[in-house]
Amino acid sequence: MNTISQNKLRLHRKRRVRAKISGSASVPRLNVFRSLLSMKAQVIDDIVGKTIVAADTKAAKVKNDVAGAKAVGVLIAKKCAEQKITKVVFDRAGYRYHGKVKALAEGAREGGLVF
Repeated sequence: MNTISQNKLRLHRKRRVRAKISGSASVPRLNVFRSLLSMKAQVIDDIVGKTIVAADTKAAKVKNDVAGAKAVGVLIAKKCAEQKITKVVFDRAGYRYHGKVKALAEGAREGGLVF
């Protein structure tokens, strides 16, 4: 019996979600990437295809844990406020909404982003 890797399943979920959501200049997409070494977040305008704002655990100078993910969320919200972005569409990229992904989202909400 063949088994499918967890990452292939995640990428399948990601494609399914990305078919339904998209970011624009007025409401960009907040994308999350989680790895074993870092947690990254980007605010993307899909119409132009450009990253507007980005933050990760290295930029926030925190560890790659739940508290660090929350700090990345606060940092991305602060950078968005500088660019006058208040509303975004949250893209969890196929990851489950708990743990570090949930902490990043809560940190972004605390920082002032609405989604």
